Amino acid sequence: MQKVIFMGTPMFSKVVLEGLYNNKDYDIICVITKPDSLVGRKQEISITPVKEFALSHDLKVLQPNKLKEIESDIINMKPDLIITAAFGEFVPDSILACSKYKPINCHGSILPKYRGGSPIQTAIKNGETSTGITIMYMEHKMDAGDILAIKEVNIEDNDTSESLFDKLSYVARDLLLETLPKVIDGSINPIKQNEEDASFCHNITKEEELLDFNKLNIEVYNHIRAYYPDPATYFELPDKLVLKVYESKPLDEKTTLNPGTLFVLNKKHLCIACGNNTVLELIKIKPSGKNIINGCDFINGVGRKYL
Repeated sequence: MQKVIFMGTPMFSKVVLEGLYNNKDYDIICVITKPDSLVGRKQEISITPVKEFALSHDLKVLQPNKLKEIESDIINMKPDLIITAAFGEFVPDSILACSKYKPINCHGSILPKYRGGSPIQTAIKNGETSTGITIMYMEHKMDAGDILAIKEVNIEDNDTSESLFDKLSYVARDLLLETLPKVIDGSINPIKQNEEDASFCHNITKEEELLDFNKLNIEVYNHIRAYYPDPATYFELPDKLVLKVYESKPLDEKTTLNPGTLFVLNKKHLCIACGNNTVLELIKIKPSGKNIINGCDFINGVGRKYL
Protein backbone atom coordinates (compact mmCIF):
# COMPACT_ATOMS: atom_id res chain seq x y z
CA MET A 1 0.00 0.00 0.00
CA GLN A 2 1.41 3.37 -1.07
CA LYS A 3 1.51 6.20 1.47
CA VAL A 4 -0.13 9.26 -0.07
CA ILE A 5 -0.17 12.92 0.89
CA PHE A 6 -3.02 14.61 -0.96
CA MET A 7 -3.31 18.37 -1.57
CA GLY A 8 -6.50 19.97 -2.84
CA THR A 9 -9.29 22.39 -2.04
CA PRO A 10 -12.59 22.49 -4.03
CA MET A 11 -15.17 19.83 -4.92
CA PHE A 12 -13.04 18.84 -7.93
CA SER A 13 -10.29 17.82 -5.49
CA LYS A 14 -12.71 16.06 -3.17
CA VAL A 15 -13.85 13.71 -5.95
CA VAL A 16 -10.23 12.80 -6.74
CA LEU A 17 -9.45 12.28 -3.04
CA GLU A 18 -12.47 10.06 -2.61
CA GLY A 19 -11.31 7.87 -5.49
CA LEU A 20 -7.91 7.42 -3.88
CA TYR A 21 -9.44 6.75 -0.47
CA ASN A 22 -11.70 4.03 -1.85
CA ASN A 23 -8.83 2.25 -3.59
CA LYS A 24 -7.14 -0.35 -1.37
CA ASP A 25 -3.73 0.34 -2.94
CA TYR A 26 -3.41 3.79 -1.35
CA ASP A 27 -3.14 4.90 2.26
CA ILE A 28 -3.97 8.59 2.68
CA ILE A 29 -1.59 9.56 5.48
CA CYS A 30 -2.35 13.30 5.30
CA VAL A 31 -4.66 15.73 3.53
CA ILE A 32 -3.49 19.31 3.01
CA THR A 33 -6.03 21.97 2.11
CA LYS A 34 -6.60 25.71 2.37
CA PRO A 35 -7.42 27.31 5.74
CA ASP A 36 -11.05 27.81 6.76
CA SER A 37 -12.60 31.06 5.56
CA LEU A 38 -15.32 33.44 6.70
CA VAL A 39 -18.19 33.87 4.23
CA GLY A 40 -21.42 35.83 3.94
CA ARG A 41 -22.80 38.72 5.91
CA LYS A 42 -22.71 36.70 9.10
CA GLN A 43 -19.07 35.77 8.50
CA GLU A 44 -19.72 32.10 9.13
CA ILE A 45 -16.82 29.66 9.03
CA SER A 46 -16.60 27.70 5.78
CA ILE A 47 -14.40 24.64 5.32
CA THR A 48 -13.21 23.25 2.01
CA PRO A 49 -14.90 20.19 0.46
CA VAL A 50 -11.59 18.35 0.83
CA LYS A 51 -11.44 19.05 4.57
CA GLU A 52 -15.07 18.03 4.96
CA PHE A 53 -14.36 14.65 3.33
CA ALA A 54 -11.15 14.15 5.30
CA LEU A 55 -12.77 14.83 8.66
CA SER A 56 -15.69 12.53 7.90
CA HIS A 57 -13.21 9.72 7.19
CA ASP A 58 -10.84 10.39 10.10
CA LEU A 59 -7.97 11.51 7.89
CA LYS A 60 -5.23 13.78 9.18
CA VAL A 61 -5.73 17.36 7.95
CA LEU A 62 -3.22 20.21 7.77
CA GLN A 63 -4.23 23.75 6.73
CA PRO A 64 -1.18 25.98 6.38
CA ASN A 65 -1.30 29.45 4.90
CA LYS A 66 1.82 28.45 2.97
CA LEU A 67 3.34 25.01 2.51
CA LYS A 68 6.69 26.25 3.80
CA GLU A 69 5.08 26.36 7.28
CA ILE A 70 4.74 22.57 7.33
CA GLU A 71 7.70 21.65 5.15
CA SER A 72 9.40 19.54 7.81
CA ASP A 73 6.14 17.80 8.75
CA ILE A 74 5.63 16.70 5.15
CA ILE A 75 9.21 15.51 4.71
CA ASN A 76 9.12 13.58 7.99
CA MET A 77 6.01 11.66 6.86
CA LYS A 78 8.15 10.07 4.11
CA PRO A 79 5.32 9.76 1.58
CA ASP A 80 5.49 7.42 -1.37
CA LEU A 81 3.28 9.73 -3.40
CA ILE A 82 2.32 13.40 -3.28
CA ILE A 83 -0.77 14.09 -5.36
CA THR A 84 -2.34 17.49 -5.98
CA ALA A 85 -5.61 18.49 -7.62
CA ALA A 86 -6.74 22.13 -7.75
CA PHE A 87 -4.66 22.98 -4.71
CA GLY A 88 -3.84 26.51 -5.83
CA GLU A 89 -0.30 26.94 -4.49
CA PHE A 90 3.22 26.29 -5.70
CA VAL A 91 4.82 23.29 -4.01
CA PRO A 92 8.38 24.08 -2.82
CA ASP A 93 11.24 22.10 -4.35
CA SER A 94 12.13 20.56 -0.98
CA ILE A 95 8.66 18.98 -0.81
CA LEU A 96 8.71 17.95 -4.47
CA ALA A 97 11.90 16.03 -3.73
CA CYS A 98 10.75 14.20 -0.60
CA SER A 99 8.46 11.48 -1.98
CA LYS A 100 9.48 8.06 -3.29
CA TYR A 101 7.83 8.72 -6.64
CA LYS A 102 7.76 12.09 -8.38
CA PRO A 103 4.79 14.20 -7.25
CA ILE A 104 1.76 14.14 -9.54
CA ASN A 105 -0.81 16.80 -10.42
CA CYS A 106 -4.28 16.51 -11.97
CA HIS A 107 -4.75 19.56 -14.21
CA GLY A 108 -8.01 20.74 -15.81
CA SER A 109 -6.85 21.27 -19.38
CA ILE A 110 -4.98 19.52 -22.14
CA LEU A 111 -1.48 20.77 -21.49
CA PRO A 112 0.47 22.72 -22.52
CA LYS A 113 -2.66 24.78 -23.23
CA TYR A 114 -4.03 26.78 -20.29
CA ARG A 115 -1.35 26.34 -17.68
CA GLY A 116 -2.26 28.18 -14.49
CA GLY A 117 -5.07 28.75 -12.04
CA SER A 118 -8.25 29.03 -14.15
CA PRO A 119 -8.06 26.53 -17.04
CA ILE A 120 -11.69 25.43 -16.90
CA GLN A 121 -13.14 28.94 -16.72
CA THR A 122 -10.80 30.19 -19.42
CA ALA A 123 -11.70 27.39 -21.82
CA ILE A 124 -15.41 28.25 -21.55
CA LYS A 125 -14.81 32.00 -21.75
CA ASN A 126 -12.76 31.55 -24.91
CA GLY A 127 -15.51 29.52 -26.56
CA GLU A 128 -13.59 26.25 -26.66
CA THR A 129 -15.58 23.17 -27.69
CA SER A 130 -13.35 20.73 -25.83
CA THR A 131 -10.89 20.55 -22.98
CA GLY A 132 -9.73 17.70 -20.76
CA ILE A 133 -7.62 16.38 -17.93
CA THR A 134 -3.86 16.05 -17.89
CA ILE A 135 -2.10 13.85 -15.34
CA MET A 136 1.44 15.16 -15.07
CA TYR A 137 4.59 15.10 -13.02
CA MET A 138 5.11 18.23 -10.96
CA GLU A 139 8.18 20.42 -11.23
CA HIS A 140 9.21 23.89 -10.12
CA LYS A 141 7.84 25.62 -13.22
CA MET A 142 4.06 25.99 -13.20
CA ASP A 143 2.24 23.11 -14.92
CA ALA A 144 5.30 22.39 -17.07
CA GLY A 145 6.03 18.82 -15.96
CA ASP A 146 6.07 15.76 -18.19
CA ILE A 147 2.66 14.45 -19.24
CA LEU A 148 1.62 11.00 -18.00
CA ALA A 149 -1.92 10.76 -19.39
CA ILE A 150 -4.54 12.89 -21.13
CA LYS A 151 -8.28 12.51 -21.63
CA GLU A 152 -10.34 14.90 -23.75
CA VAL A 153 -13.83 16.07 -22.74
CA ASN A 154 -16.40 17.94 -24.85
CA ILE A 155 -17.62 21.35 -23.70
CA GLU A 156 -21.35 21.59 -24.37
CA ASP A 157 -22.99 24.87 -25.37
CA ASN A 158 -24.76 25.10 -22.01
CA ASP A 159 -21.84 24.03 -19.82
CA THR A 160 -20.88 26.36 -17.00
CA SER A 161 -17.73 26.22 -14.94
CA GLU A 162 -19.79 24.38 -12.31
CA SER A 163 -20.97 21.64 -14.68
CA LEU A 164 -17.59 21.32 -16.38
CA PHE A 165 -15.73 21.15 -13.06
CA ASP A 166 -18.09 18.34 -12.09
CA LYS A 167 -17.55 16.36 -15.31
CA LEU A 168 -13.80 16.82 -15.23
CA SER A 169 -13.48 15.81 -11.59
CA TYR A 170 -14.68 12.28 -12.36
CA VAL A 171 -12.45 12.08 -15.43
CA ALA A 172 -9.51 13.17 -13.27
CA ARG A 173 -10.36 10.58 -10.61
CA ASP A 174 -10.55 7.71 -13.07
CA LEU A 175 -7.58 8.76 -15.18
CA LEU A 176 -5.39 9.16 -12.09
CA LEU A 177 -6.30 5.70 -10.83
CA GLU A 178 -5.51 4.25 -14.27
CA THR A 179 -2.17 6.03 -14.39
CA LEU A 180 -0.76 5.49 -10.89
CA PRO A 181 -0.03 1.75 -11.25
CA LYS A 182 2.11 2.51 -14.32
CA VAL A 183 4.01 5.15 -12.37
CA ILE A 184 4.62 2.72 -9.52
CA ASP A 185 5.73 -0.23 -11.66
CA GLY A 186 7.86 1.97 -13.92
CA SER A 187 6.00 1.23 -17.13
CA ILE A 188 4.85 4.82 -17.68
CA ASN A 189 6.34 6.73 -20.61
CA PRO A 190 6.24 10.45 -19.75
CA ILE A 191 5.97 12.92 -22.63
CA LYS A 192 7.68 16.30 -22.48
CA GLN A 193 5.51 19.34 -23.11
CA ASN A 194 6.14 21.53 -26.13
CA GLU A 195 6.98 24.92 -24.64
CA GLU A 196 6.19 26.67 -27.93
CA ASP A 197 2.53 25.61 -27.59
CA ALA A 198 2.15 26.74 -23.96
CA SER A 199 -0.54 29.24 -23.01
CA PHE A 200 -1.39 30.60 -19.58
CA CYS A 201 -4.41 31.56 -17.48
CA HIS A 202 -4.02 33.30 -14.15
CA ASN A 203 -6.38 33.35 -11.19
CA ILE A 204 -9.51 35.38 -11.93
CA THR A 205 -9.37 39.02 -10.84
CA LYS A 206 -12.26 41.28 -9.84
CA GLU A 207 -11.70 43.36 -12.98
CA GLU A 208 -12.26 40.29 -15.16
CA GLU A 209 -15.71 39.74 -13.68
CA LEU A 210 -16.98 42.92 -15.37
CA LEU A 211 -18.97 42.25 -18.55
CA ASP A 212 -18.13 44.06 -21.79
CA PHE A 213 -21.26 44.50 -23.90
CA ASN A 214 -19.27 45.82 -26.84
CA LYS A 215 -18.50 42.16 -27.51
CA LEU A 216 -20.84 39.85 -29.43
CA ASN A 217 -23.71 38.30 -27.46
CA ILE A 218 -22.13 34.83 -27.72
CA GLU A 219 -18.88 36.15 -26.22
CA VAL A 220 -20.73 37.76 -23.33
CA TYR A 221 -22.73 34.55 -22.86
CA ASN A 222 -19.50 32.53 -22.71
CA HIS A 223 -18.11 34.96 -20.13
CA ILE A 224 -21.19 34.59 -17.94
CA ARG A 225 -21.25 30.80 -17.96
CA ALA A 226 -17.48 30.63 -17.47
CA TYR A 227 -17.78 32.43 -14.13
CA TYR A 228 -20.98 30.74 -12.95
CA PRO A 229 -21.68 30.33 -10.08
CA ASP A 230 -18.57 31.86 -8.59
CA PRO A 231 -17.30 34.54 -8.75
CA ALA A 232 -20.12 35.48 -11.20
CA THR A 233 -20.01 38.29 -13.74
CA TYR A 234 -21.56 41.72 -13.26
CA PHE A 235 -22.25 45.10 -14.80
CA GLU A 236 -23.24 48.45 -13.36
CA LEU A 237 -26.26 50.63 -14.14
CA PRO A 238 -26.00 54.46 -14.29
CA ASP A 239 -26.91 55.05 -10.63
CA LYS A 240 -24.32 52.55 -9.39
CA LEU A 241 -26.75 49.62 -9.09
CA VAL A 242 -24.66 46.50 -9.66
CA LEU A 243 -26.28 43.53 -11.36
CA LYS A 244 -24.65 40.12 -11.16
CA VAL A 245 -25.63 37.85 -14.02
CA TYR A 246 -26.14 34.14 -13.35
CA GLU A 247 -27.95 32.95 -16.45
CA SER A 248 -28.34 34.34 -19.95
CA LYS A 249 -29.16 33.35 -23.51
CA PRO A 250 -27.90 34.70 -26.85
CA LEU A 251 -30.83 35.55 -29.12
CA ASP A 252 -31.12 35.74 -32.91
CA GLU A 253 -32.86 39.14 -32.72
CA LYS A 254 -31.02 42.29 -33.77
CA THR A 255 -31.12 45.75 -32.19
CA THR A 256 -30.01 49.28 -33.09
CA LEU A 257 -29.58 50.21 -29.43
CA ASN A 258 -26.13 51.06 -28.09
CA PRO A 259 -24.24 48.18 -26.45
CA GLY A 260 -25.07 47.96 -22.76
CA THR A 261 -28.62 49.28 -23.15
CA LEU A 262 -31.32 47.34 -21.30
CA PHE A 263 -34.66 46.76 -23.02
CA VAL A 264 -37.70 44.47 -22.90
CA LEU A 265 -38.50 42.04 -25.70
CA ASN A 266 -42.08 40.84 -26.21
CA LYS A 267 -43.10 42.47 -22.90
CA LYS A 268 -41.49 39.76 -20.78
CA HIS A 269 -37.85 39.14 -21.73
CA LEU A 270 -35.18 41.32 -20.14
CA CYS A 271 -32.50 41.89 -22.76
CA ILE A 272 -29.34 43.90 -23.26
CA ALA A 273 -27.78 45.16 -26.46
CA CYS A 274 -24.36 43.75 -27.34
CA GLY A 275 -21.78 44.38 -30.04
CA ASN A 276 -22.61 44.24 -33.75
CA ASN A 277 -26.34 44.74 -33.02
CA THR A 278 -26.61 41.38 -31.22
CA VAL A 279 -28.94 40.70 -28.28
CA LEU A 280 -28.52 38.81 -25.02
CA GLU A 281 -31.40 37.82 -22.76
CA LEU A 282 -30.71 38.18 -19.03
CA ILE A 283 -32.58 35.31 -17.40
CA LYS A 284 -31.30 35.30 -13.81
CA ILE A 285 -29.71 38.32 -12.17
CA LYS A 286 -28.91 39.59 -8.70
CA PRO A 287 -29.24 43.31 -7.93
CA SER A 288 -26.78 44.37 -5.24
CA GLY A 289 -28.15 43.72 -1.76
CA LYS A 290 -30.97 41.52 -3.03
CA ASN A 291 -31.62 37.87 -3.86
CA ILE A 292 -31.31 36.31 -7.30
CA ILE A 293 -34.39 37.11 -9.40
CA ASN A 294 -35.48 36.34 -12.93
CA GLY A 295 -35.55 38.97 -15.63
CA CYS A 296 -39.33 39.24 -15.60
CA ASP A 297 -39.33 40.17 -11.89
CA PHE A 298 -36.70 42.83 -12.57
CA ILE A 299 -38.85 44.29 -15.35
CA ASN A 300 -41.86 44.50 -13.05
CA GLY A 301 -39.97 45.67 -9.98
CA VAL A 302 -36.78 47.58 -9.28
CA GLY A 303 -35.76 47.55 -12.92
CA ARG A 304 -38.65 49.54 -14.34
CA LYS A 305 -36.84 52.86 -14.16
CA TYR A 306 -33.94 51.49 -16.20
CA LEU A 307 -36.09 50.42 -19.16
